[in-house]
Amino acid sequence: MTRTGRPAPLLRFDEVEPDDDCICGGCAARRRARLHAAPVHEGGHAAARSVRRRAAVLMAAVGTALGGGAAGAAIAAPAPAPTPGGPAAPRVDTPQGEVGGLYGETATDGRTAAAQPVTRASIIERAQRWVDQKVPYSMSRYWSDGYRQDCSGFVSMAWGLGSSQTTWTLPDFAERITKAELQPGDVLIHNDPASPRGGSHVTVFGGWTDSARTRYVAYEQTSPGATKRATPYAYWSNSATYVPYRYKALTTGGGSSDGAAATAFPGADKFGPGADNAYVTRLGEMLVRRGGGRFYTEGPGPRWSESDRRATEAFQLAQGWRGGEADGIPGKDTWDYLVNGKGRDIGGAAPLPPPPPSPPSPAPSPAPSPGGTSPVFPGPGAFGPGAVGDQVERLGGQLVRRGFGSACTEGPGPRWTDADRSNVRAFQEAMGWSGAEADGYPGPDTWRVLFS
Repeated sequence: MTRTGRPAPLLRFDEVEPDDDCICGGCAARRRARLHAAPVHEGGHAAARSVRRRAAVLMAAVGTALGGGAAGAAIAAPAPAPTPGGPAAPRVDTPQGEVGGLYGETATDGRTAAAQPVTRASIIERAQRWVDQKVPYSMSRYWSDGYRQDCSGFVSMAWGLGSSQTTWTLPDFAERITKAELQPGDVLIHNDPASPRGGSHVTVFGGWTDSARTRYVAYEQTSPGATKRATPYAYWSNSATYVPYRYKALTTGGGSSDGAAATAFPGADKFGPGADNAYVTRLGEMLVRRGGGRFYTEGPGPRWSESDRRATEAFQLAQGWRGGEADGIPGKDTWDYLVNGKGRDIGGAAPLPPPPPSPPSPAPSPAPSPGGTSPVFPGPGAFGPGAVGDQVERLGGQLVRRGFGSACTEGPGPRWTDADRSNVRAFQEAMGWSGAEADGYPGPDTWRVLFS
């Protein structure tokens, strides 16, 4: 009731979003509250919305009682529509939030905070951690490490910044570089002036997947969550407007992962099954530059994989090394050749050294082919799973004599095994063949070259 005894007018109470351009304390406080409170469709609790509505009703009611119906009506009046040409209505759901401290706390000087030293290896390891944890995408939530779960929060976390930045402020912590200078731990930023929040994006560069540098491994935070995938350069869309940047406070010296720019061999224990470090990434990058890109489907990374072993083995075989010197695990010589650009590239045209002299094979020799000295190819049916015969043993013996018997745990025999296929494939790759031409099964060309 009003003081005149008449019923108070029925009031509408609408939530008014703070204007993004307003610098008053009230709008700033409401923007921070909106940032920290996730909407219901993103996991926020519906009760929080009810509490805010009840608080608004209570404040309006107090205003009515103290200031009269006219004052209450003024408090509850809906926000006026924006005038033509004025600022656009604020967007509630945007792909990235505002600059803020850890866990959404107010950053005292978020844009100009001092960059902290970090290595390339730690950048990739942090990015991989979110991928492994499958951190879900959100522009309003914060992960257990305190960083906002959107693309710019992801890079802020990987770089070890003490706050969650935006794609527009991350360049303040970086220097612009060229495509040719990109190395793991650098980033690619796309900022869209027409849609500063909704159209902008940033990815962490994880290494090239091919020698032509048309695709790379991208670590990124995008819906539905953190991912690592092979990506066309510079991105699936807006490719021409992505800009490469490098974090200013890298402590890598020369720009390589975790000090791996040094030419000293880090030790055999840094490679092989179970290895996970920056030297593995460095090895893969060097192998790709030497023609080993075809062995990688996702690009070199810190975790040792069969791709690393096969690319290393192919490089070793290209140098003419055999047996234990071509086991796919880099030693001092392999590392020295790669770091200093020595030797032949994978698939290079340089011929293999001639095979050492060997006693005649005990297996019976097929009749020579017309006009040549190679034994007649017995046909593809003589090799493969389930095959048993003298031709299998003859093939294995010749591979061993040519230095391609590293997969054998015992002498070649008449029964086809996976070791036979591995040895054949190693020989084919040493010839510079790839794809179906290096499938591990001998064809007429493999047979002819092997026995020539």
